[in-house]
Amino acid sequence: MTGASHGLAAPRALLLDFGGVIVETAKRPSWAAELAAEVRAMLALAGFRDLTAGEIETDIRAGARADSYWKDSTSRQFAPEEMTHRRFWAEFVATDWPEQARALVTAEASPLCRRMGELRSERRVRDGMKELLAACWDHGVTPAVVSNALCGAVHRDFLARDALDRQVAVQVYSDEVGVRKPNPEMIRIACRALGVDPSESWYVGDNHDRDVVCGARAGVGASVLMLSRSTEKVPYQVRQRPHATVENPYELLRLLEETWT
Repeated sequence: MTGASHGLAAPRALLLDFGGVIVETAKRPSWAAELAAEVRAMLALAGFRDLTAGEIETDIRAGARADSYWKDSTSRQFAPEEMTHRRFWAEFVATDWPEQARALVTAEASPLCRRMGELRSERRVRDGMKELLAACWDHGVTPAVVSNALCGAVHRDFLARDALDRQVAVQVYSDEVGVRKPNPEMIRIACRALGVDPSESWYVGDNHDRDVVCGARAGVGASVLMLSRSTEKVPYQVRQRPHATVENPYELLRLLEETWT
């Protein structure tokens, strides 16, 4: 654990990123091929058979890569909006597809984004997260989720399967509210829902350019960086610094406990 905790006030709310904080994720190598096969079957059901599964997979992977570059660029904006499901499929994946195929995946964009989220990654709750959430409730700190997501429904489903949805008071996902971090409105939405001021909350994320910047812009009481596989993948230099850096949920709990004594 690095960063001085001295001077940090105990928060009334603990706002947590999803990927990299609540869960660890690992990409599934076969996700694009599996999704392409499902898209091809959907197109065939509508009478369209002019794209092979390989062509569809190539464009799905290209769209995902382009979306990744787009996300990096939005972190330089003060108040970025989120990519819509329809735009992702129409402009990032199916850009050069025949009109019927492009129209069909655009019409089915939301369920396709949901399926993409389900197939793309394996997820596992980070060690210590359940203990952290329980301790928060015991000490009058309300946990919540504030996360960028291509499809927040996938994250909601995951938390519900592990009953963790009952341990967070509100879940705010960028695709559902139309804005994305580092837009400070993401944090403000959660704080309004919880009846707290951003200065009375801590925000915990695993990225410098999205999470630390978002916390600084929103004026949170403390911006905490939790290390993950993606933490050091910084697209460009960020001037904002976290109040503290922790390795895992256990260290975050110890940081909170210092404010409870």
